[in-house]
Amino acid sequence: MTAELTSGRGHLLELGNTRWHRPALYVFSFIVLAHWAEHMAQAIQIWVLGWPRPQAGGLLGLAYPWLVTSEWLHYGYAILMLIGLWTLRGGFVGRARTWWNVALWIQVWHHVEHLLLLVQAITHSYLLGKPVPTSIAQLLFPRVELHLFYNTIVFIPMVIAMVLHLRPRAEERARMRCTCALAHA
Repeated sequence: MTAELTSGRGHLLELGNTRWHRPALYVFSFIVLAHWAEHMAQAIQIWVLGWPRPQAGGLLGLAYPWLVTSEWLHYGYAILMLIGLWTLRGGFVGRARTWWNVALWIQVWHHVEHLLLLVQAITHSYLLGKPVPTSIAQLLFPRVELHLFYNTIVFIPMVIAMVLHLRPRAEERARMRCTCALAHA
């Protein structure tokens, strides 16, 4: 039974990096862009509309203010990003793989920061005696700006990786196991 389950997961991972790589990248990209939209809405609420930070929760925060203050939500997204970057990396080769790995390793750190925040929220024991859960980098930068920064430095290498993946060099195209590459011009 265990071997069957393992081979089933392995088969799904294989499909996600071969035949289903392009649709999987589209779904993952949609999730990433939706998250970006939330951060951009929050930034507009603060810097354009002049809302106080506690009331600026993005679009989701307007409907469910309690949800966006939940460390579980933020940790869940961080782990989803990490899983997505890890599971889809097998479909990348060459230069695209290098850039995808850059995004993955930055997300590993981002995940560690969110894990630290979640542990603090659960234990009510806050870093350096702060009154709220605080990440390491948050000791130097405000949370909204920090998360815009983190999402930017993960997003940029992801986009570079996807562009290079769609437009591979001939030797990279020959090593690809998926059909993501665009037709030759």
